[in-house]
Amino acid sequence: MLALKTANILDTIIPISRFNKGEANKIFSEVKSKGTRIVVKNNVPECVLMSPEEYQTIMDEYEDAVLFAEAIKRDKEKVKPISQKKLLEKYGISEEELDDIEVEIE
Repeated sequence: MLALKTANILDTIIPISRFNKGEANKIFSEVKSKGTRIVVKNNVPECVLMSPEEYQTIMDEYEDAVLFAEAIKRDKEKVKPISQKKLLEKYGISEEELDDIEVEIE
């Protein structure tokens, strides 16, 4: 992911009027080739444009941070682990029901 530095943040600003002038395709090409763009309306940031890949990377990093924070919290609280057998009993799920579920692990 390309981080925006203070020095080049001004280069990423796009006035919304460019969309009104029919320059959307050109703007999307800029996002693809140069990275994130900030759309401003009346000199106020309105939205951020980025590639789907960059967005996915940010979301993955956010999810990892949330999971890491939860792991730290649980570690500090010394949460006692629960066996799979007890967890299945608690929620009334059988091993056979789990056999029919497909899980994709990254």
